[in-house]
Formats: sequence, structure tokens, C-alpha cells
Amino acid sequence: MANNTPSASVQLLEKLSRAFGVSGFEDDVRDVIAQFVKPLVDEMRVDPLGNLIVTRKGKSDFTLMLDAHMDEVGLMISYIEEKGFLRFATLGGWDVRILPAQVVKIRTRQGKLITGVIGSVPPHVLKPEDREKPFKLEDLFIDVGASSADEVQKMGIRLGDPAVPYYPFEQLSENLLGGKAFDDRAGCAVAIRALQELQRENLDLTLVCNFAIGEETGLRGARAAAYSINPNVALALEGTIGADVPGVAPARQPTALGKGPAITIADNSLVVSRRVVEALEKIAEKLKISYQYKLPIYGGTDAGAIHTTRGGIMAGVLSVPCRYIHSQFSLLRLDDFESTVKLAVGFVRECRELLS
Repeated sequence: MANNTPSASVQLLEKLSRAFGVSGFEDDVRDVIAQFVKPLVDEMRVDPLGNLIVTRKGKSDFTLMLDAHMDEVGLMISYIEEKGFLRFATLGGWDVRILPAQVVKIRTRQGKLITGVIGSVPPHVLKPEDREKPFKLEDLFIDVGASSADEVQKMGIRLGDPAVPYYPFEQLSENLLGGKAFDDRAGCAVAIRALQELQRENLDLTLVCNFAIGEETGLRGARAAAYSINPNVALALEGTIGADVPGVAPARQPTALGKGPAITIADNSLVVSRRVVEALEKIAEKLKISYQYKLPIYGGTDAGAIHTTRGGIMAGVLSVPCRYIHSQFSLLRLDDFESTVKLAVGFVRECRELLS
């Protein structure tokens, strides 16, 4: 009889994906992560910005920083119409074309989640020449079923309340997972799994994992955390652009699903130290892990902020390929995820020898 019980990794990714965590509102995600990592570390603290910083002490002061950001792209209520419709701003990089007709959850100050739908002018009443034009952000609104601004206020919704897409996590097949916020809950899950794998080992370095706030709005949390941690080397763990889909030529695909973890050589935020790239290559080849390179120069990560902190920090990026990031529903392969965990663990074990 087949075992239909989800694996530990699937359960972890589901809990992280379901958590509400728009940039600036990462509290729920931080609480979920803290429950997983507390038994695995020697120290755990939350800094003034909201970064969750955890430490595994080792046999030396050589410090490796693993960074994964907790926040997801989302929305914020910016205006309440007299008839009860809500205008909104975006937090993080959204393609406005994919927003109309999406279901969202708005988080009130009391913690209540209120369901709404992103509305727009119906195509039936548009002029023929306007039907083919994409909507602008100012054309869109959220409908929560209220008939007045007073009714909205009674529901508990106020200016500045955040919202996220409402999509369930699903295991589409044995090896394919779907859900929101894999950028970067996939990276958070890699860091947690690495701590679990290393739980009983006497490390020859000090390992500090930073679960960062505010990556999607300017790499803010990682910059502050890196200053306080002051690591010898850092590795950002990400869920990155999987673009192996129709209409995208291979030369324009940053990564593809099924080819293993992606090693960044360069992106919009940094050119990775050749020593870090070669260390990841050497470890992957030693462990017989299939890997790929993230094609430059798309995107940026927390490593872009980390590597220019203080007097400069050697930093790299290791990513799980995910299709449709910065949308309502992303896809990743479980084998890509597990291989990324394996390579991250290998990096923890060997980076001091390879990079000190």
C-alpha cells in the first residue's frame, strides 16, 4: 500500500506558504519559523527590525551567515471609497496584469482575515478600443462586499492594512508542489532543513541563520542583520525565477525546474565572488548533486545588501527554481528543493576549509 503521508519537507513548505507575511508584516511567518528552529539552535533573538536571527555555536569563531527572507509580495489598503470599495498600493514587484479578479485576504489590526476580490470595470461596458488594453493599478479596487465606508470601518479595515492573494497550498503530484510565497518561503525551508540535518553535528564554524524582513521592498532586513552578525561569508537562500515555459527561449530562462539548485554568478544586485561560486561547484560535484547556473542578470537578492555591509562580506546565492514567482501561485519540484538542502548543508560543512 502506498504511503500518502506528506513528507516532512512538504509539511514544512505548506506551513510556511500558508503563513501571512507581506513585507513589513512578517510576524506570523516568524512565529512559524521560531517553532521549528528553537530546538535546533543555541541562541535565538529578534532584532529591532523584526529579523529572526538564530545561532549554532561551533568550534571556531569563523562565521557563516545563511539568509532567507520571510516576506512576500502583497498589497496595502491606500484609500476607502465612500461606497465601500478599497483602493490599494503594491508592496514588492507585481505585474499589474495578473491582479484583476484575484481573491485576497486583508489582515486587520485585530488580526482578522477578511476576504475580498480585486475588481475592475467589466469588459462588457468598455469601449471596443479599450478591451485589449491592460488595466493600470489605479483602475483596480478590492471589493469586500461593503456598501459604504462606514461598513468597511465596522469590518475593522483601515488604511495601511496589508493583503495577500488567497490560494491554497497543494501537492499536485508526488514531486510537484504549488502555493503562494515560495519566494522566499522555499529559502526559509532550506535553512530550517539544513539546521535539522546538522542538529547533532559538532560544527567547525559558527552558523548564524537570518530570517529577514523586507527583502521585497529593498533588502532592508538583511542589511541590518549582516551588520550585527558580521560574518566571514554569507549565502542567501532563495526561491528564484523558473522560466522554462512556452514562449521563453532557453537563452532567456534564468533557471529551469528539474535541473537542481541554481548557483548565481551575477544578478542585478551583485557579482558573486568567484571563490564562492567555485566552492559551491566543488561541493556539488563531490556530493554528486546536479546543479545549474542562474542566468545573469535577472533579479536581485539579500546577498546584494549583505556583500557591501561593513568593510565588505564575501557572499553568494543558492536558489530553488520556482515557476511563477511574484504571482498568486508558484510551482516547485520537491527533488530540486531536497537537492538545494543537500548542497546548503555541504556548504556549511566545507566552506570554512574552502574559503578561510
